[in-house]
Amino acid sequence: MNSTVLVVDAANVVGSVPDGWWRDRRGAAERLRDRLVPYADEGVAGRAGPLDVVLVVEGAARGVESVPGVRVVSASGSGDDLIVELVAGEERPCLVVTADRELRRRVGELGAECMGPRAVRPV
Repeated sequence: MNSTVLVVDAANVVGSVPDGWWRDRRGAAERLRDRLVPYADEGVAGRAGPLDVVLVVEGAARGVESVPGVRVVSASGSGDDLIVELVAGEERPCLVVTADRELRRRVGELGAECMGPRAVRPV
């Protein structure tokens, strides 16, 4: 499959809406994962599907399981560092969803495009 890889910074996207996520970080990551499933086929604004959706989790959200359409990768340390590693090792085009300026700069230097959290989590 030669589709674009959509890499989602779970901590940043979950944290973009103050809906009580801090009380259940793992549950919040699971809800985000489930909301991402349609994007695998349908794509996101400005990018048609299919997309290879990768959700990067860290901290208390580690261990969230993958589901059909969304591969979940748990960072043993920094989620941002893992996202950079994933983008650096990918031959296909990458689209990273985060509002983190430093992460956007790091993956941008590797040729990735970036979108803000609202791309996958409308407010």
